[in-house]
Amino acid sequence: MLQSINKILIIKLRAIGDVVLSTIVIPNLRQAFPAAQIDFLTESMAAEVVRGNPDLNQIIRLDRQSIQGLPFRTRISEHLKFIRRLHTEKYDLVFDFFGNPRSALLTWFTRAKIRVGYNWRGRQLAYNCVVPSRAASVHEAEFHLDALKALNIPIVTKKLSFPIDRNTRQFVADFWQQNAFTQKFVVGLNCSGGWRAKRWPLERFAALADQLVENCQASILLFWGPGEKDKVQQLITFMKHPAILTPPTSLKQLGAFIQQCQLIVSNDSGPMHIAAALEVPTVGIFGPTNPKLQGPYGAIHEIARKETLDCLACNRIECEHNSCMNQLTVAEVWLTVRRCIQKNKLNCSLTSR
Repeated sequence: MLQSINKILIIKLRAIGDVVLSTIVIPNLRQAFPAAQIDFLTESMAAEVVRGNPDLNQIIRLDRQSIQGLPFRTRISEHLKFIRRLHTEKYDLVFDFFGNPRSALLTWFTRAKIRVGYNWRGRQLAYNCVVPSRAASVHEAEFHLDALKALNIPIVTKKLSFPIDRNTRQFVADFWQQNAFTQKFVVGLNCSGGWRAKRWPLERFAALADQLVENCQASILLFWGPGEKDKVQQLITFMKHPAILTPPTSLKQLGAFIQQCQLIVSNDSGPMHIAAALEVPTVGIFGPTNPKLQGPYGAIHEIARKETLDCLACNRIECEHNSCMNQLTVAEVWLTVRRCIQKNKLNCSLTSR
């Protein structure tokens, strides 16, 4: 049946980091089906991750948030219109890498002759190729590849992707020159995180930034997104040394800023996964999530977490004590940063402290 595949749909609705990790399948599918149309269905907030990917023919955006704000009948009408659109595409092969009830139904409504998904309760009824889930035992990127292996599609690469266009690169190059970052050891810090429980305290990010300045002669660049500017400005007030904020950015521009840095230190978040996709050495700070499953993908990165705690990887969004973040010291993260610098032979004057 694979020999007759002409149209392929990849479904990964959200979030930004998860969509980044799903890009591992795209070049493998293109290699296996060089003449096929390969489309990617995601929600609008994550569509920028795959925009510009040369192995994709079309990005289909599901504007879920806008639809949810509509009156009930209009909302149903919009959902049916979207379903009809997918059905009329007449896909031959569909992969549901998201696996929630909505994505399972969208997969089923395509009526593709091969519909691939994982054996999660209830959802597997939408598929005719059901893949045993290893989500609790392998990294999420590798988990995506299991669906390809189930169809005997060769795995020729395990690289993630985050394409950045020339104009976006130039925008960041101009910023670099304006701030005299050229020839400097620039470290990007990302103190955000989708869950409150995943965020290391701002005061400790500030202390770590000061150590990077004092021990590496680093220039500190602070990333921020919508609603986060006050947070990074507060972080600066905790620092002894100056730091520079990025300007307001699109997701692509954020990626270009990350790519220009020599090192990234980040909570578990979308920017952390973008850094990994761009192969920028990254120190991921972890607590309620499991770095073996959701860590920055690749051997060049390092993980900082409070290994002595028995409540790690609890996956709790809220926590009354948040010990995994509150007990993780600056000294422990600094040791991890040093290890990442030394492993990657980064060009900085690292002192012995």
